[in-house]
Amino acid sequence: MVPLLLLLAALIVLVIVLSFAWRFASRRYSLPCPVWMKWMLDPPSGHVSARTQKTIGLLDVRPGMSVLDAGCGPGRLTIPLAERVGPTGTVTAMDLQEGMLSEVEKRAQKAGLANIRYLNEGIGEGKLGTGLFDRAVLITVIGEIPDREVALRELFAAMKPGGVLLVEETIRDPHFQTRAKVTELATGAGFTEKEFTGGRFSYAMTWEKPGG
Repeated sequence: MVPLLLLLAALIVLVIVLSFAWRFASRRYSLPCPVWMKWMLDPPSGHVSARTQKTIGLLDVRPGMSVLDAGCGPGRLTIPLAERVGPTGTVTAMDLQEGMLSEVEKRAQKAGLANIRYLNEGIGEGKLGTGLFDRAVLITVIGEIPDREVALRELFAAMKPGGVLLVEETIRDPHFQTRAKVTELATGAGFTEKEFTGGRFSYAMTWEKPGG
């Protein structure tokens, strides 16, 4: 019994050490969630979870809108967002990893969706364009970006006046960003805060680009 407890304690310590190491390294390098972990991020059940529904509800997404899912992963939000904006709208699925975008494309084909654009780039690399999006989401992504200030400025430029950016963070993510840090980055880029929901260690914030 004692060896088993010691093993469990060692595993917990290892997870903590790796988590801190990942957090530290992500300050200098882009370290997105590996493709092989995509099933942990969002099992391909086709079911839209209550969490996902709540996230989309905070964005007030409507038919015909143009939406950016930045750091989209396997498409937990991309697919329901594409369904919500309909054939007259578009969703841009953006991710550094081709494997993640391939998974999104498979799910889109299965759902019969043809309104998704795929962008195999990182945020802050100047690939988004200007004044294109009504809505954008960053779900536990900010901490994976080495130059967060540049990335938020690019997102600000890519939004239409009155466009809304949603940021979600949870302490379960190795790259967790505090509310204070997100506020510093978003206001520094020019966004104004709209709404905050959640608590200190798990929250969602919406930000608006003035002028709408």
